[in-house]
Amino acid sequence: MSRADANGLVQVWDPLIRIGHWVLVVAFATAYLTEGEPEWLHAYAGYTIAAVVAGRVIWGFVGPRRARFTDFVTGPKRVVDYLRGLATGRSTRHIGHSPAGGAMTVALLIMLALTTLTGMATLAVDEGRGPLAGIVAEHSLPAGVYSDDSHAIRGDSDGEDGLKDLHELAANATLALVFLHLAGVIVASLAHRENLVRAMINGRKRAFE
Repeated sequence: MSRADANGLVQVWDPLIRIGHWVLVVAFATAYLTEGEPEWLHAYAGYTIAAVVAGRVIWGFVGPRRARFTDFVTGPKRVVDYLRGLATGRSTRHIGHSPAGGAMTVALLIMLALTTLTGMATLAVDEGRGPLAGIVAEHSLPAGVYSDDSHAIRGDSDGEDGLKDLHELAANATLALVFLHLAGVIVASLAHRENLVRAMINGRKRAFE
């Protein structure tokens, strides 16, 4: 653990974690609220999310201690025990992510990845554009439709509608996780008498109880 300063605070979250966190907040809000209008803003917000998620996954293996998955990914029993303790006022404070916070981090990364992948796949099938255009679109052309120089000429298809529905479902599920995350941050901040939002801004938390 880093040495505590004169105020008893220790550096927990490195700049990449903090910046990535707030970039995801802005990018997801932008992508969700635009709903594809304008399309370029929606798409680039999605690309930003995909890039940050990919970077966070890599950082989870090679980053500093508190950023690594090994520091906060636990089994379901520890998550349940922590939540039970939080409900009864007897939860153990963690310097890094709590077991529930770690589980939420993983869940959000998975759902954000699914949301961006289905969004890019939808763009590829619908308009033959985007990073997945050369992969998805060429394998999803309905009968009687052809492709010329990676630009597909097609009408509506069940596959396209299915991808759009999956993309919307993933986005809404991610939003639900975001609200759960916010609720958890508020409850944990009150339970441990610690401003977790501020900690994600300056990276510092109390070294001891």
